[in-house]
Amino acid sequence: MADPTPVIDDLRAESGELDRLVAELSPDQWALPTPAPGWTVAHQIAHLAWTDHSALLAVTDADAFQALVEKALAAPDAFVGEGAEEGAVLPPADLLAAWRAGRAALDRALRDAPAGARFPWYGPPMSAASMATARLMETWAHGLDIADALGVVRPPTDRLRHVARLGVRTRDFAFGVHGLTPPAEEFRVELTAPSGQVWAYGDEHAAQRVTGPALDFCLLVTQRAHRDDLALTAEGPDAGRWLDIAQAFAGPPGTGRPPKGAGR
Repeated sequence: MADPTPVIDDLRAESGELDRLVAELSPDQWALPTPAPGWTVAHQIAHLAWTDHSALLAVTDADAFQALVEKALAAPDAFVGEGAEEGAVLPPADLLAAWRAGRAALDRALRDAPAGARFPWYGPPMSAASMATARLMETWAHGLDIADALGVVRPPTDRLRHVARLGVRTRDFAFGVHGLTPPAEEFRVELTAPSGQVWAYGDEHAAQRVTGPALDFCLLVTQRAHRDDLALTAEGPDAGRWLDIAQAFAGPPGTGRPPKGAGR
């Protein structure tokens, strides 16, 4: 049974780094558009706060979380956006305070969760470690959108190992949400971490392989960059198809981002 403490610690660090980026923003900066159509910096933080609250309910109040699931089923194309809209209209100081309080409560709940416990989610049930991993993935990805809006470059860290592992583990899910049968064979994935370490997954003798920078793989599976703009190599037709549809987040297929040269 995996100890969730390391990923919970990394989630705290990732959130703290993003907090420092937005803490001193002016009202005009909170209103800047981000790469997500229709979403400002405020929408991005509001979405993180809303999802942290959902995760907290999943860990501490299964009945209340089930009510959220029913709302999602009733309006699958709108409920996420509605949560972001509700928070984005708050004064920035109130939104920031709500995000901080919510993530602190989730941090405590994940650390206090019984060993081996599994919690409901919009996809399969998750352990405390898996829940923290999903929250780290979203915090990092939405933090990238905010950084882009502010014209800031956030240096990647080896906290990306959690996002990369999640991206590998969701391979079959990505095929499934596109109505495709997942490949029967295992892939080999070899990624170069920001520190220079190589993160390897799968059978080293597998015929189909994906290689490249871990940052690029994480950008791909969070759909923050188009495959054409990334230094990822696929060997084998199924591996290549995966890179076209990969997603590490729950829910229907995302539209992704267009290549940087689109429309030029």
